[in-house]
Formats: sequence, structure tokens, C-alpha cells
Amino acid sequence: MFMQFMEFLAGVKMTIASALCLLLSLTFMIFNVSAPIDPIWGTILISGLPIAYEAFYALLVRKKITSPLLITTAMIAAIAINEIFAAGEVVLIMAVGEILEDITVDKAKKGMENLLKLTPTQGRKVTKDGDFVIDINQIQNGDILRILPGEVIPADGTIISGSTSINQANLTGESLPVDKTVKDKVMAGTLNCFGSIDIKVTAITDTFLKKMITLVEHAQQNKSPTELIVDKLASILVPASLFVAFLTYLFTGEAIRAVTVLVVFCPCALVLATPISVISAMTSASKNGILIKSGAALEMMGKVDTFIFDKTGTLTLGNIQVTDVVAFDTHYSNNDILSLTASLEKFSEHPLAKAVIASANQAKQTLSSVSNFKMLPGKGVSGTIDKNTLFAGNITFLKENNVSISTQQQAQISQLQNQGKTLIFVALENHLLGCIALSDTVRPEAQSVIHTLLPLSKNIVMLSGDNKAAAQYLANIVGITQIRANLLPADKVQAIQTLQQEGALTCMVGDGINDAPSLKIANVGVAMGKFGNDITVDAADIALIDDNLKALPKLKLLSIATLKTIKQNLAISLLFNLFCIALSVFGLIGPFVGAILHNVSSLVVIFNASKLSRMKNI
Repeated sequence: MFMQFMEFLAGVKMTIASALCLLLSLTFMIFNVSAPIDPIWGTILISGLPIAYEAFYALLVRKKITSPLLITTAMIAAIAINEIFAAGEVVLIMAVGEILEDITVDKAKKGMENLLKLTPTQGRKVTKDGDFVIDINQIQNGDILRILPGEVIPADGTIISGSTSINQANLTGESLPVDKTVKDKVMAGTLNCFGSIDIKVTAITDTFLKKMITLVEHAQQNKSPTELIVDKLASILVPASLFVAFLTYLFTGEAIRAVTVLVVFCPCALVLATPISVISAMTSASKNGILIKSGAALEMMGKVDTFIFDKTGTLTLGNIQVTDVVAFDTHYSNNDILSLTASLEKFSEHPLAKAVIASANQAKQTLSSVSNFKMLPGKGVSGTIDKNTLFAGNITFLKENNVSISTQQQAQISQLQNQGKTLIFVALENHLLGCIALSDTVRPEAQSVIHTLLPLSKNIVMLSGDNKAAAQYLANIVGITQIRANLLPADKVQAIQTLQQEGALTCMVGDGINDAPSLKIANVGVAMGKFGNDITVDAADIALIDDNLKALPKLKLLSIATLKTIKQNLAISLLFNLFCIALSVFGLIGPFVGAILHNVSSLVVIFNASKLSRMKNI
């Protein structure tokens, strides 16, 4: 209860009330108005009590000397010699500094709750008497579950019946649904797109999804906020101020000089140096579509020397499009191949089918009527056009329907596959007519962003859940030389940890739920905010709100400028303090003037920091 009251006094509203008390006291002084109780006592009680509580709690409970102890000492000493206005002014400035520090820290941890929502609450258990919907807590290893099209898989398992396509994007970041059939493994939290399948449960309490949640939790526990430099120096500043004040009193015999030393020794400008710079930088960042969640992330971004990119949805747009249409039969044009394939695929809801239809519509192709349409989940579709049976699907589908591929055709197919493209083959009866290649779309700005980041970093790496051919093809386009493909979320985390062990300061840029652990474990996590999942944004330290990679080099330059400004402000505040201490020791200023000079140093720091919010070169 007492702690809650202290937090209330230290809040924004009460700090404003504290400032009003100080202004009222100053007005009374200027116009020589007497009052039964000086309003400055309101400032001392409102802003001084929380600081004193924080100081003695840290000293007695945590056994740690902090800057609030120095402020409390100066406040008590000023009150002891009846310099109560100086006491009030010092604690108010300190209170404002602590509020500004708090503004730079985001304590929200919503990502874990959203991640847990991926797991369904029920499953359909298959028994001798039929299938029944049961609570997920009743599912056990070895149970047989039936997953219908459009349902989320509730547990890790192995398919024992049926074929389908599974959307694993939430967990692996793969841009396309993955075809699955008997003996293939499926994971909890992934979406069954088409066919009905029966799975044998292999894990319910230790699923891949729950392991991923554990990764995020572990990363969160190891992410400690950066301490302000003043707290690191507090163990030196407090004894030093007391020692200098004692020597001043010992050699001069004047208590007012000693109190003035304590007042000017208070690191108010030092306290403001970091948060003011951070807030100004955040203002500039917001104008450029960048959401920075903490001052620690902003500072660390300036030190980052290794950028790590996810592939799908980060360096690409995540939109599947037709890239190539190839006719193997000279009697058919590319447009014929596109038209025939779209005619079949118009009955399918598969993402690849939708991309083919969109391409045909864009090319204004006329679609043929199809009868006897059949879809084999995970393989392809077939139907009758003009009394001829047409097939469209993967290589397995072709072989099952006795469609042969010549050596020349295989060479063209291999060339497309080496570019990481997904192929739909089109055959008439047992004769291969052609194929359609599809792939994700590279972000238009990706290449220029990588080019801009190269001189600002030592290393740029791409991590992807996609196959190596797709990853390498994209890396060649955007200019990244280091890639790792076929990675699960845990593999990405391991890759980042390896780089960190080698001394790299890492920045992970990602967009999918599967990137959440990597974003947390990296020194700085940057999420694509517009189309990225809420979990990803919550897990990240920084979000690119407009989903535009061009903001990333701007962020890096802004962070470098922020670090420079913080160092300048720290130097200004320390040098100004030393100057004021000298004036105090020689009796050239008193407590009141000393407190006023604090305002001067604070204003200089604020003005210097404000330049960040007006930066035009980012």
C-alpha cells in the first residue's frame, strides 16, 4: 500500500502538482508575499518522498548506492540550513528526470498471450464409435485425431491417413503451404488447408509451438534494460559529494558552502542527458514510420554491427506471383498453358491456384469449361476439357498419371527449380504440355537498403525457413553473401547466438511469428509492423510501422547520432557540475543560485538533445 502511494506521488499528475507548488512559491518570493506555509513544502513532500523512499530502499534492502541517495542527502542538508526552495527545486528536477526515463521504457509483454492463442482449445478424437470433439487437456500421446480442412492442428503428430497442404507460415515462415501425406509430421498451431487427415499424436505437452513459446520466455528473461550511466556512477558520486562537502566545511567552517556543494553535485542534468536524447530521437523516428519501444534498444542500435534478415515477408513482400510460363509443346503457346491451367485451378482454393488465376485474369485470358473436376490434396487437380483429361500439379502427380519428362524438358525445369521457384506442371493425358513457375516477390527497396547498410555494418546475414535454392536466389538479387536456409525458429536462435558468441552485436529483422524468438534473442529486434503479426511486433524492440525497409538505414543513422548526442550531454553535465562545485567551494554561489544553475545545465542538455527531433538527414 505504501509503495503504491509512493508510485502515485511519483506519477505525472502529482509531479505537475509539485511543479505548480514550486511556481507558486517562486511567485510569493518575487512579490514578497508571506504565507503560513510556504508552497515549496508541497514540492518537497510530493517529489521528495518518493526519491527518499527509493534511495533508502536501495541502500537498506538492495545494498546499493544510487543517485536518489545523493538527491535525498542534498534535500535534507538544504532543509537543515533553511534553504527550502533549493531543496524543492532539486527534487522536482530529479522527479521530472525519472518520469522521462520511464517514458523510454516499454514494459508490455503481450506477445506471449498472443502466441498461446495459436493452440486450439479442442481436438477431434477418432475412436471405434466415431469421432468426438474433446478438450485439448484430454488429448494424450498416441491418440488419433481427425483434422478437417480449415482447422488448426492441436498437437504434434504423424499423418496416418489422407493427404493435404499445411500452412506452416506461423511457425516456420515458409511462404507457401507444404504438401503432406501419410508418414509426414505435422505441428500444433499450423493450419490444415484442404484435405481431411488423421494424425497420431506424438506430443501434446512438449509440442513444437510450446517449445517456441519457451524460447521467447527465455529470451525475455535474458533481456535486461540498459542502466543509466548516472546509476553506474552513483557509487562514486555519492561518497565523493559527501567527502567534498565535508572538506569544504572543514576548511571554511561554513555549512552553507557544504550544502551548496551537495546541491550542485546533484546530477540532474546527468539524469536528463540520456532520456531527453532518447525521446527526441523517438520523435524523429516516429516521423519516419519507426516505433522504438525503449531507449536501450535505440542506444544498442547505434552499436549494432551485424544485420540479420528473415527472407519471407521481410526481404520479400510475401505475395506469391507467376514468374514464368513455359510451353514444352510447340502446338501450345505460353498463353495457352496459362489459360488451360487457370481453367482447372479456378475450382481450387490453394494459394498457388489463386496466383495462377490472378495472372490469367491480368493477361485477359479466356478460361475453358471444365467437367469431372477432381482435387488430390498435396498433389494437384484434374478435369476434362473438350473431352480431354487435363492434369495440373506437382512432379509426384505427373508420375502417378504416367506423364513422362524428356531430358531437354528436365534441363529447363531444373533451371527454374534452382531459382527457388515452385512449379505447377500441366499435362494432357500422358503428354507434358508445359509448366508455370511461381515465387515470392522481392521488395523493390530491398537491394538499395542492403547496399546502404553495408558501409554501416560489418556483416549482413539472411536466415530463412525456405529451401536453399530459393534463399540463394534471393540473396544474389539483393546483394547478401551469407545465407542459412531450411531453418526452424530454434535454428535461427542458435545462429544468432553463435554470432553473438563471436563478438557480434546483432540486429534481427523479421515479420512472422516464427521470428519472435530470434527478435528477442538478438541485441535488437526489428519487426515489419504493418503486415507483421502482432506477436512479432510485441516481441521486437523496434517496429517499422509503414512496413518499409527504407526506414532501417534511417534508424541506424539516427541511433548513431543519438549515441553521439548522449555522450555530448553527459560531458556537458559533468563539466558543468565540476565548474559549479568549484564556485561552491570558494563561496562564490549559494544553494539558491546553485539550484538555478542546475536549470541552466539542464536546459543546455535539453536544447542539444532537441536537435535529434529536427534531423533532416534521415
